[in-house]
Amino acid sequence: MTQPSYVPIVEADQVRPAYRLRTPLPWKPDRVADLRTPGQPKGRELGVPGPDQGYGLLLAHRLFAERLETSHGVTVDDALVGAAGVASARAALFGRAPVAKDIEMALVLFGFLGGAPEDLVALRTSLFRGAAHHYEQQRRIVDSVPEETLRLGPDQVHARLPDWRMLLATQS
Repeated sequence: MTQPSYVPIVEADQVRPAYRLRTPLPWKPDRVADLRTPGQPKGRELGVPGPDQGYGLLLAHRLFAERLETSHGVTVDDALVGAAGVASARAALFGRAPVAKDIEMALVLFGFLGGAPEDLVALRTSLFRGAAHHYEQQRRIVDSVPEETLRLGPDQVHARLPDWRMLLATQS
């Protein structure tokens, strides 16, 4: 509370100049990692921001780990991490956290829940091998699924699985 000017103040109680803050300088994005445009950048290997994406990995492990049909060279963790990435990208398109249907769609798309054609198994083996440990591999998996496919439900993807090349952006 302020005091009237006629009341004496002990020197120790006066506001010291060291405690006065200067007006901050104007800010501009001049550091290396600062974004220079509004919004999040988009493109290959940049990811898809969305809420609570780690929950997708938890769901994948809890609900689908026992049901997977993996091929030689692809571990259960590789399949679940790659599928969780695709599921997170799908959920982010709709502005929400991943749910079980997102993970199911990703696993059906790559044939991990059964019924995969031989050529899809060959592609997914090269695509998913080591994905649990390599971020670049995870980004390649997510980037191989176009937005049109991400908007499909698990049943629609399963119905189109015999013609799986139309669902993926990779060429094999």
